[in-house]
Amino acid sequence: MRSIPMILIAGTLTASGANAAVLSAVVQKPSADVYAQPNFEAPKVATLPHDAAVSISAQQGLWYQLQMPAGAPGFVRVNDVRVAYAGSEGGDANVRVLMGGKAGAGRVTETAGVRGIDESDLKSASFDQAQLNAMVGYRVDPATAAAYAREHGWQASTVAYAGEAKRSESSGTSPSVSSSSTAAVARSVSGLLGSLGINVGSKVDTAVKAVPKPEDELAAEELALGPEIAGRILGARPLWNDPGAQKRVNLVGRWVASQSSRPDLPWTFGVIDTPEVNAFAAPGGYILITRGLYQLLSSDSELAAVLGHEISHCVQRDHYNVIRKQQLATTGKDAALSNVSTSTGSVAGDYARKYAETHGAAVMLTSLDRDAEYRCDEAAEIYLARSGMNPLALYAVLQKMTALGNESASLAQLYKTHPPLDGRLDRIDQRGYGTLAVYTTRE
Repeated sequence: MRSIPMILIAGTLTASGANAAVLSAVVQKPSADVYAQPNFEAPKVATLPHDAAVSISAQQGLWYQLQMPAGAPGFVRVNDVRVAYAGSEGGDANVRVLMGGKAGAGRVTETAGVRGIDESDLKSASFDQAQLNAMVGYRVDPATAAAYAREHGWQASTVAYAGEAKRSESSGTSPSVSSSSTAAVARSVSGLLGSLGINVGSKVDTAVKAVPKPEDELAAEELALGPEIAGRILGARPLWNDPGAQKRVNLVGRWVASQSSRPDLPWTFGVIDTPEVNAFAAPGGYILITRGLYQLLSSDSELAAVLGHEISHCVQRDHYNVIRKQQLATTGKDAALSNVSTSTGSVAGDYARKYAETHGAAVMLTSLDRDAEYRCDEAAEIYLARSGMNPLALYAVLQKMTALGNESASLAQLYKTHPPLDGRLDRIDQRGYGTLAVYTTRE
């Protein structure tokens, strides 16, 4: 992790302390142009070299205001500099520097003494049908989300993304073969050979396991698991009693999800009432972010960046795939994964309930492969560009989290399941913006 000392700018000693009026950072790029105003048309007032120490006094959109030696402010883009990690104290003051005066949209009220949702909470929490109903009640359709986008001047763009899961066809696989039909044939052969005194049962079971599940069966399990897991997260922490926030997160989230390769999932978003900074992507398009994370965000584009990361987890079936691996590795559970129907009272529904009764929603705190998290950061940038927003919004969010600190209680659970924040920022810098560069000039 980068260590940044206290610095002296314009005669003022500054640090990331509890009363900090400025926030320490260093120039991240080979050089950084400083502008007189937060726009590219303003005059350049300085060019700073790599690793130059700077002090941030405020955030305005996707610009940081710097304290300059001459006294007049200067502005750099949020990815030109790297914010210093705070320690266990002072993160609250640091983040207030980055809130950009967006009172009500972004505010930080708790950063210490936060007890996050841990694995035991998610495993033991009861399913809360009333809270799930309330969450679903805030769901919006694509047309409503598109109208909200038009009001905000967001215009959808076509941006290719090779790493994204492909849009599924309705049948999912070749109509001539399915895992259930193959299983039936295999078991018929088993019965025939068994009548001849030949025991091939275990070999047939192994063969059945190896048959890829068709898309409709995968989707049925996924869609059944989503509400079961979301309902248990809500059993651990209820929805935040702020209808405006619940409506906003669904409008922004549904618009971003519409730009993914799986726009037809029943996308549903909610804000749960806990001050920690975290988010959860349950299978099938059920996404919950914490009040602490929601309050950290200064704009719709920063909210979209967070939701875009979680949307990618759903698109790629990351947690669903963890569940399937867990179940396939457990002897005797395979039968529950076959012959799935999408109807009410289906095997998929029974399987989802049995899984949730056994494991609760603890899968939400399973650490995914780091490459999956980096991929979701990349996808979030793609979805921001497709949604008419600026991909740099994700960088701004990760900088805010960094300012809270590497020992922040509010980030404790997130640090357990995600790569270090500086590692995520490094990966974005290494990858660069390529074809997305044209969208990074958006305001």
